[in-house]
Amino acid sequence: MRMQIARPAYLSWPEYLAIRRGKRRWDLAAAIPMTALGLGLGLQYFGHLENDATSPIMGVDPIYVYGLATMGCGGLGYLLGPVVGGSLWRMTHRRTLARIEARDREFHQHIVKNRVDPSRQSATNPVPDYYGEKIGSLHQYRQWLRDQAKYRRKAAWPEE
Repeated sequence: MRMQIARPAYLSWPEYLAIRRGKRRWDLAAAIPMTALGLGLGLQYFGHLENDATSPIMGVDPIYVYGLATMGCGGLGYLLGPVVGGSLWRMTHRRTLARIEARDREFHQHIVKNRVDPSRQSATNPVPDYYGEKIGSLHQYRQWLRDQAKYRRKAAWPEE
């Protein structure tokens, strides 16, 4: 019989942000092998196709079309990497998933309440981290709040 350790029903903010940072790392780490896999599969498939140099594809030499398609497979793998990483992360963190999702909702409300209006952005004054994706600690959250306030002050004065 296993002894159960009592866990609090909520996550503290530092714990939540550390978990969130870890999840982001899983997403980014999964992008690397998925990119290599997509590129490898594209290379395998398009590298073994018979190509006839006398019959262009949409007016372009087939070797260039196959090369672009292979790079597209690598790009697709890069885009699927975070999906796979997020799924693997969710499978390995099932026990705390409900608490994490509750904190996610609360964190999202904080972000929505404190982020700036993007309609005032310009090429010289872009919106700083609109979705709060790069926040991984309390220090970074406070910096994000300062950046939002700085943007509000800067956007209040029209450019001349």
